[in-house]
Amino acid sequence: MTENSAAHPSAAAPVEPEELSAAEVSEQKAVRLAKRDRLIGLGLEAYPVAVPVTDTIPSVRERFGGLEADAKTDVIVGLAGRIVHLRNTGKLCFASLQSGDGSRIQAMISLAEVGEESLELWKELVDLGDHVFVTGEVISSRRGELSVMATGWKMATKSLLPLPNLHNELGEESRVRSRYLDLIVRDAARTTVLSRAKAVASLRETFTKLDFVEVETPMLQVMHGGASARPFVTHSNAFDMELFLRIAPELFLKRAVVGGIDRIYEINRNFRNEGADSSHSPEFAMLEAYEAYGDYTSIAALTQKLIQNAAFAVAGSHVVTWADGTEYDLGGEWDRISLYHSLSEAAGVEITPKTSVAVLQQLADSVGIEVAVPNHGKLVEELWEHFVKGTLERPTFVMDFPVETSPLTRDHRTIAGVVEKWDLYIGGFELATGYSELVDPVVQRERFIQQATQSAAGDVEAMPLDEEFLRALEHGMPPTGGMGMGIDRLLMAITGLGIRETILFPLVK
Repeated sequence: MTENSAAHPSAAAPVEPEELSAAEVSEQKAVRLAKRDRLIGLGLEAYPVAVPVTDTIPSVRERFGGLEADAKTDVIVGLAGRIVHLRNTGKLCFASLQSGDGSRIQAMISLAEVGEESLELWKELVDLGDHVFVTGEVISSRRGELSVMATGWKMATKSLLPLPNLHNELGEESRVRSRYLDLIVRDAARTTVLSRAKAVASLRETFTKLDFVEVETPMLQVMHGGASARPFVTHSNAFDMELFLRIAPELFLKRAVVGGIDRIYEINRNFRNEGADSSHSPEFAMLEAYEAYGDYTSIAALTQKLIQNAAFAVAGSHVVTWADGTEYDLGGEWDRISLYHSLSEAAGVEITPKTSVAVLQQLADSVGIEVAVPNHGKLVEELWEHFVKGTLERPTFVMDFPVETSPLTRDHRTIAGVVEKWDLYIGGFELATGYSELVDPVVQRERFIQQATQSAAGDVEAMPLDEEFLRALEHGMPPTGGMGMGIDRLLMAITGLGIRETILFPLVK
């Protein structure tokens, strides 16, 4: 709390947006519009193209943060920031200026330093939420508050609407719908943005050290593929053809591996026309990486390294603290368990790749699981989620999946009916998936045909047959390990936040 925590009666009081009626918002906006017009009428600027900033609030705090109370520095600075606290008294006014990173400094506007006319204009025209520029000496107030004793001030941007109440947190809906306000008033919102940036920078740094190449692949595609998902469909006027927003970059990244880019990755935006909940968003950021002459075991080790390095970059430790205060250990070697073996143990009945659909359906019916287009693989995965998923506490690679649900994955080298695929679970949700990639074009064509059959039977997430991709495979793709990981979910694993908090501007109704 600064010396200027109370609002001057003439200033618009900070209130929660949801507390204001439309009439109240209109009234406050009208008052501020009048002040804007008054500024312009006086020949002043309400929205200048620039102000003569010489220093930032964080840099001044770093340089002079240890000043004793009532100290002077003889150092003159020019600072700009948003007013988040305002107190106007007779001959001395106080304002707390906030920079984009949340750092604050006190501005003191006194009759003795700026003169009567400038002081009265301050009182008349300045509101909470305005951006202002002040120039003056860096001092410490009698209460020890780092301050600028202004010798002049200038409006940098006139705010036409009031800020939310800084003493009351915005509700989740308000935070998501008005993220710009969330960033202004809540330190945690800014921290999340910075944490995401640190995590992504760490991913790139790890890849660079391992000689991976970052590339970009198309978002608009003539055929959707690379995942089992329902796509968004659009139309190109220039080409007069139907196009799909990317559901995954996989098939293009594999083309690059065919071309000789042996270690490759992309941090991309994907779009899936599906449900939204606490861990799913229709638009999301994703990392995909492929390593020639690797397999699903080597790519699991890479994934663990990527996540652990990102956690350390954000939290300074492999033990992260989630938003609810829970400590979660991402360090050490992570568990690896068999999907079929763990399901058999949890369900109390042996389930293998040879277990019939009828037996699986009977077990699913007994626990109330419904699968729209049931086959062995989908039933096994749904049963595993029911019996096992909720029991995982440590970071865990769940290994060896049914062939029916993994059409782009190599058959297991020793277990019939299973592919070399893992899913990584952290904190109760799937964070990443990895594969020994299917590189045999003949088998890949057979898998695509099976997917087409499923599509004809009503499976809207089945993949179409992609002749261009098959042609690339026919030129020879080396043995390869591949992985995909949601960036939004990576932040969830490190921070414990829901997906709408880890995305800066999530899609909302």
